[in-house]
Amino acid sequence: MSTFLIDVHRDDVDEARGFWAEALGVRTSSPDGEPQFVTLHHGLPGYVLAIQSIDDDPRYHLDIETDDVDAEVERLLKLGAVEVSSWQGCRTLRAPGGHLLCVIPVHSDPEEFTARATVWGSE
Repeated sequence: MSTFLIDVHRDDVDEARGFWAEALGVRTSSPDGEPQFVTLHHGLPGYVLAIQSIDDDPRYHLDIETDDVDAEVERLLKLGAVEVSSWQGCRTLRAPGGHLLCVIPVHSDPEEFTARATVWGSE
C-alpha cells in the first residue's frame, strides 16, 4: 500500500482541505500537474495521505503501488476483486466487501519503493 485517499466531491474540496489540515495539524499542497489531488503532508507517516476531487459520493480508498500493474491486477482478481475502470495507467478494482482500491504504477522514490515492496513468489 502506498496511498490513502479521502475522496471528496469536487464542490467540497476547499472545505475538506481546511478541515483535514486543521484536524491533523498538517500542511497541504497540490502536486504539479495533478490539481485533483491535495496532499496532506505527514498526515500518515510512511504513506501518502491526500484528498482527491471526485464527481461521486464521498468515500475513502487505498492505492497499491507496483512495478507491474497488469500482474498485480491479475493477482488481485484471482483473490476476488472485480475491475471497475482504468485511467492513465491506473486500474480501479472493487475488493470483496465493496471497497475501492487502485493499482498504480510506481510513483514514489525508487529506493523507497524497492525497500518496502513485497515480492510475490511464482505460482
